[in-house]
Amino acid sequence: MKWLGVLWLVALSECLVTIPLTKVRSIRENLREKGMLKSYLEKHPYRQSYKSLGEDPNPKVTFEPMRNYLDMAYIGIISIGTPPQEFKVVFDTGSTDLWVPSIYCYIPACAEHNLFNTTQSSTFVNSGRPIKLVYGSGQMSGILGYDTVQIGNLVDLAQAFGLSLNKPGTFTQHEIFDGILGLGFPSLGLKGVTPVFDSLWKQRLISQNVFAFYLNNVVMFGGVDNSYFTGNLSWVPVSKPSYWQISMHSISINGKVVACDGGCQAIVDTGTSLLIGQIGPVNNIQNVINAKKSLDNEFIVDCNTINTLPDIVFTIGGIAYPVPARSYILEDGKDECYSTFSESTFETDTELWILGDVFLRLYFTVYDRANNRVGLAPAA
Repeated sequence: MKWLGVLWLVALSECLVTIPLTKVRSIRENLREKGMLKSYLEKHPYRQSYKSLGEDPNPKVTFEPMRNYLDMAYIGIISIGTPPQEFKVVFDTGSTDLWVPSIYCYIPACAEHNLFNTTQSSTFVNSGRPIKLVYGSGQMSGILGYDTVQIGNLVDLAQAFGLSLNKPGTFTQHEIFDGILGLGFPSLGLKGVTPVFDSLWKQRLISQNVFAFYLNNVVMFGGVDNSYFTGNLSWVPVSKPSYWQISMHSISINGKVVACDGGCQAIVDTGTSLLIGQIGPVNNIQNVINAKKSLDNEFIVDCNTINTLPDIVFTIGGIAYPVPARSYILEDGKDECYSTFSESTFETDTELWILGDVFLRLYFTVYDRANNRVGLAPAA
């Protein structure tokens, strides 16, 4: 069986397509540097919903689940149209649809981004279908279009994508990326729309129904390059195929469970840089690492204590995944250090955690749509 697993990985690696990723400053970091974070959060309370909206308020308009892009930090380049127009996008496992800003977005902030020009693409088709993208900081309206999308050497024909017509101004002014390329399950996305990854598979552009992240610098489609991780992949079944949601056993410090006691759910999310949980469990961890809440509602840690702080261990599928203090404490270069554990109010019956970039930079992750499972291994 071991050799079968090795042969499977070799077969996948022969046909994969890799896309470079670049780490950029998140919106939160930009706001913090400019001294604007407190006022921004007061105006746009930090809410992050990880459930689909219920019935659409307007049956003629398609609504997207709420998403908060305050902490996205890794981007890659794609192109849309004929001839191709380039965009910086976040490859986001926490959402499903592709959208970019369009030339019909007239607010000043949109001018700071690459805008899709429908008139300059000979392959663009306007569906005439209005959509709304709902965020913690407001709504974004747009239309659904179809065009050729190129990701590396993968050419995805007649791909549905959203073109934003307006965006919340303060949101747009501080984001580095142009748009989002979602990699969640189809059930999470716009109704009746085939997401990008599903299109790649249906058009037989990739040989295996998988993608993977080495979040330090690459996302790969159609295979796995085992040079990016050490040891063996440990597989965990997806417990709810909308997000990449899995079961987690516990979160512990020095052998003592501090959160997720008795088990909980976790979403593996490349679209946030933080480790996010509900208020009570997060406060338990902040207390152990002696993190104090600032006036900006962030948790501050004494930089001199980083070397003495313990690992925080996430146990998933019977495997311990330690996260050291050098990873969960962020130094901003100004002698200030922040805990990357963040609290949010999730509308769930059970404890829910979001495992963002802090965790994913340490662990190579494989997203296997063929078998609805996530593979984890230490990043090389």
